[in-house]
Amino acid sequence: MARPPKKPAVRTDQPATELRIIGGTLRGRKVHFSGLAHIRPMKDRVREAVFNLVGPDVKGKLAIDLFAGTGALGLEAISRGATTAIFVEQHFPSADLVRKNAQELGVAETCQVAAADVFHWARRHLPTSGPPWLVFCSPPYVLYRDRREDMLQLIATVLERAPSDSLIVVEADEQFDFASLPLAERWDVRHYPPAIVGLYRKTDVDRGPT
Repeated sequence: MARPPKKPAVRTDQPATELRIIGGTLRGRKVHFSGLAHIRPMKDRVREAVFNLVGPDVKGKLAIDLFAGTGALGLEAISRGATTAIFVEQHFPSADLVRKNAQELGVAETCQVAAADVFHWARRHLPTSGPPWLVFCSPPYVLYRDRREDMLQLIATVLERAPSDSLIVVEADEQFDFASLPLAERWDVRHYPPAIVGLYRKTDVDRGPT
């Protein structure tokens, strides 16, 4: 008796090229990305945990998505009530895809995409007025090793310039020591292996890191 032909193997090594918005008005909508190895989307469970930490405080904020990659964090913030979002991504094709995603989701008018080096952009173009910020700093983990001082200075600059009531979210892995952050004792640090996430809430009494 002839054996039935084998079904072709399902390949599991292909990079995913879609994410979905987890919550808010755009819940379930698709976010496309390139699938390139150097674009590392925050895992869904970590993204959900981050927004659980932030809670309703996302509403009314200006979302700033540094090292935007897919743009999923800033778009999730828009979905959950952020008024506007700025995405900073130096990889031009990825920046173009963030623009496309915003357009397809119908939120292009509330989104600004800067195809720029994050370190340079933050020194010159952080907003000087407007609502409090919700900042996401989720870079390739290797930057915490290869450009450690630049990363610490970037975070310090954001903390110093952010308006009162701003929230700053930093994602890294175990290679980065969160105790080296400015005002380290003020960070709420959570572990979602392999990711580690720190949340800082800036208050009226803050004068920025020293």
